[in-house]
Amino acid sequence: MPSDHKTGLRWSNWNLLLILPLFMLITPWFNMDEPRIFGLPFFYWYQFLFVPLGVVCVGLVYVKTKDEPVVTGKPDKLGVDDLDEGAN
Repeated sequence: MPSDHKTGLRWSNWNLLLILPLFMLITPWFNMDEPRIFGLPFFYWYQFLFVPLGVVCVGLVYVKTKDEPVVTGKPDKLGVDDLDEGAN
């Protein structure tokens, strides 16, 4: 059933940045031993590299999209007092 407003999910171009950490799931790209850093094979240090990268991506998307309204369209006409009406 169509609704006059959206709730919960919202779209922003910043959300595309969340795809970047998912690239670490494509293991054939980094399933190799060389080059080594501090004795760690490429397979491991590449995954460690994606941990802070993922944190930065999620944090940046959060900061850039936190002030966007979730509800668009007509404003909600239901007041706080109306919500307490059935609690008596």
